Amino acid sequence: MAPERDTATRERHPAGATAATRPRTARLDQPRAPRRRIVPEWDPEAFGRLSEKIARFLGTGRFIVWMTIVIICWVLWNIVAPRQLRFDEYPFIFLTLALSLQASYAAPLILLAQNRQDDRDRVNLEQDRKQNERSIADTEYLTREVAALRMGLGEVATRDWIRSELQDLVKELEERRRHDGHVVFPAERAERVDRSPGRDADDR
Repeated sequence: MAPERDTATRERHPAGATAATRPRTARLDQPRAPRRRIVPEWDPEAFGRLSEKIARFLGTGRFIVWMTIVIICWVLWNIVAPRQLRFDEYPFIFLTLALSLQASYAAPLILLAQNRQDDRDRVNLEQDRKQNERSIADTEYLTREVAALRMGLGEVATRDWIRSELQDLVKELEERRRHDGHVVFPAERAERVDRSPGRDADDR
């Protein structure tokens, strides 16, 4: 009977590593399952936006007016109303507790909004600084290019300069022709040859 039991046990649990006996490890081709946390999770960006809205509302005149109205109604009700309807008699301990609770929540929310505004200001200042650096670099580059163009234009002959030089050369040639009586320009020599008497007689 014992050998039969051993055989049956071996048939039910075959030798070697199986899915039941192999240690379970995380698969790399699948995302890891989220862990359960005791502390509730929240979106810091959404919470920051909410704190900014609350802080912005706390800094408005509307909030001051509504808070003043609520406090006046609270005090008048607990003074003028019948005794059995009063819920916070003098010295208004519950009102003091509510205002303290409101102040204790308002201060961290305002600080959080200020921190977010400081972060935005820091990012804006960094961007402005980089933009100013790029603008300065571009200005310096353009200044160097303009200086190089000016230096290049100083060495290039302009149209007015060429015209003045040609006029001076023409005047000088005319003065030489008047003093020497020689023909200076080849075109004038050709015209004189064409107008000679021998050529006119041959033509006739």
